[in-house]
Amino acid sequence: MTSATPAAAPRGAGLPARVRATFRSRVSGDPSGAPSWVRDIALVGSGEGWFEPGGVVWRVHGDLATLVGGVAALVGQGAHPLALAGVQAHSDYQRDPWARLAGTARWLVVSTFGSAELAEREAARVRGMHRRVRGTGPGGQPYSASDPDLLRWVHLAFTDAFLAAQLAVGRDLTRRHGRGWPDRYVADWARSARALGARDLPDSRAGLAEALAAHRDRLAPVPEDLRRFLGAPPGLGRAEAVFYTGLAGAAAHLVSPVVAPWAQVPGRTSSPRARARLAATRAQLRATRTLLGPRSPSEEAARHRLGLGPRPDWLGDGS
Repeated sequence: MTSATPAAAPRGAGLPARVRATFRSRVSGDPSGAPSWVRDIALVGSGEGWFEPGGVVWRVHGDLATLVGGVAALVGQGAHPLALAGVQAHSDYQRDPWARLAGTARWLVVSTFGSAELAEREAARVRGMHRRVRGTGPGGQPYSASDPDLLRWVHLAFTDAFLAAQLAVGRDLTRRHGRGWPDRYVADWARSARALGARDLPDSRAGLAEALAAHRDRLAPVPEDLRRFLGAPPGLGRAEAVFYTGLAGAAAHLVSPVVAPWAQVPGRTSSPRARARLAATRAQLRATRTLLGPRSPSEEAARHRLGLGPRPDWLGDGS
């Protein structure tokens, strides 16, 4: 039975699509979630990349818990005076924080899901950017983004934050990967930092904690303007601001105990307030996951390249 006049769409039927497009624009710079560098994951190279398909790095970086981990990681980066000096002098993050977010997401997802060829190409691009980031920090101390020690700190801060977020608000990986998955994540993800020039990286959760603690005397208070910025970045709509507040509130309870005093956040505690905040954020991420679907465009691209999944709609028909 056909009709010349299609039924009107229910009021609000397009809302999920609009929400998905807004979210993906924020984190990738493209409403489909598939800018050119995500498309390259599907099209450049063949075979596996640096990390096992479906392994712990895929699972952690494909989880929405990275949204919380990313905020906590930036707090950690801000506690290192030289790392912060490089960002402040060579980044437009305050005027256009979302471009900065998309740039960070690019390195993370391409190195995670791309072919070995694409990951190596992306590492070369980032190394080239790092060579241009140099200057003088507080007290006249020189810095360079290519400095292995500085690269090491950034890697430690990000690894610790992403792991803490997965454990606290992400999907449980124990059933699939066993109780030792956090050690495997730390050991496996170190490959990405070595490709950029970092050295002497930990290969276990305990080693990660020890490495962070060894930096305690090199840290300094996170500037108040950066703390305000990370708590409420500009340019968010009302609904986005509510969503982001939940992420930032959870991140404050996941910052490493080494960094927390410098950032004036509670860090990892088991207080009733912390448990309630993390439970609320877990629910928030579950609802978002239902809206967005089980896999990110980056993982869809990788699965297509490996013959593990269909060609994504956003990739077109290839003609």
